[in-house]
Amino acid sequence: MKEYDVVVIGSGPGGYVAAIRAAQLGLSVACIEKEKAGGTCLNVGCIPSKALLQSTEIYASFLHEANNHGVTCDNLHADLDVMMKRKKAIVEGLVQGVEHALKNKHVNFIAGVANLVDPHTIEVVRGDEKEELKAKNIILATGSEPVSLPFLPFDEKRILSSTGALSLSEIPKKMIVIGAGVIGVELASVYSRLGTEVVIIEALDQICGGLDETISRAFFNILKKQNLTFHLGAKVLSGQANPDGVTLNVILKGMDEKESMQADVVLVAVGRRPFSEGLKNIGLDFTIRGFLPVNDRFQTKIPHIYAIGDLIEGPMLAHRASLEGVAVAEVIAQKQTSVNYLSIPNVIYTHPELASVGLTEAQAKAFNMELLIGTCSFKANPRARCMGETEGLVKVIADKKSGRLIGMHILGPSASEIIAEGVVAIQNNVTLESLVRTPHAHPTLSEAILEAAENALGKSIHL
Repeated sequence: MKEYDVVVIGSGPGGYVAAIRAAQLGLSVACIEKEKAGGTCLNVGCIPSKALLQSTEIYASFLHEANNHGVTCDNLHADLDVMMKRKKAIVEGLVQGVEHALKNKHVNFIAGVANLVDPHTIEVVRGDEKEELKAKNIILATGSEPVSLPFLPFDEKRILSSTGALSLSEIPKKMIVIGAGVIGVELASVYSRLGTEVVIIEALDQICGGLDETISRAFFNILKKQNLTFHLGAKVLSGQANPDGVTLNVILKGMDEKESMQADVVLVAVGRRPFSEGLKNIGLDFTIRGFLPVNDRFQTKIPHIYAIGDLIEGPMLAHRASLEGVAVAEVIAQKQTSVNYLSIPNVIYTHPELASVGLTEAQAKAFNMELLIGTCSFKANPRARCMGETEGLVKVIADKKSGRLIGMHILGPSASEIIAEGVVAIQNNVTLESLVRTPHAHPTLSEAILEAAENALGKSIHL
């Protein structure tokens, strides 16, 4: 039985990063994955969804905007089969890249289902074969899985999880999405652009809960203009799939009687839960929501067993898991390390994109902070005008006493990229005064950040 310094269970963006960092620090490492390297994010999550979002955004841009740029397109149509093949090729290439990186860093990648036998022993099952490994330290990075509804179990044909929605063979005429969170609005955007009638049902009174209120209102209004129909404050009571489609019984906000809705397919996007199969045999504690409690060094109640990513409380973000993967490897190697959770960005890849980092206005006010707040609409940004992408705004929030930036929220073109300026600023305690004195190339989208910071300080030049 082979013994390792570290065995990582899971090879998603938390697991494979932890394995590689541990190996870089001179530890002997094995990484176990039940299927392909890369985990949910790479195989059935972040990457395939962004590939489809990109393909459909190009199609929608030519369909609706080409004439404005003097470009005429004849016989324009969307080929879903080609889009799916492109998505598959991207995923397969990146999976190979992760596997190569693990091998190149001398991590032993083991395919199979992992089960904890005792606090130092892991059983790996591959079909009829079994093997056991010994580990001085174990990192649990098993990720999460979609939550289903009791009356709508996933069949990935009519009742879809995000996994099924990423692999449809034809464009549905009508889709109902249950849940207006990030996954719901992103996949709704994919199929709406392709001509599907999309209805989104959300139990809460807002979409993508937790957004800054100013940004949330603007985001909702933009999405409504994209032929997405929203029913907020609504409740799905029951549903049934049949060969021709799906029927849902729904109570809409302000209504007493249930209403029947039909669609070709239903996407259930009501959230994700930690995936903990094979981890409950050795006395680890789990919360009522299925998370593993850890201390500030990512240790569970068994000190040499660590947990990161979606398995522990916090936003379910791939880049958060990667940061924790680096940090936990450094903890095991007895290196100084830390993760600044305030500076972890969140992105929604709709059109326009939405990206945020730090505190919302409501969160900052809950700390009884006196604030400096500034905004800039992309209508005032020359580059956005040249691009024909003027919807949205930048909002910055700073602590008035120190002048430090504590929140940045961007709804607009390339928000996922330009939010990095806010991430660096918050990570390094940058003040608004320093931000406005930092040169920004002209014309660029990032100038909207400069203008918002100037607006917060009462120094607006163009607003």
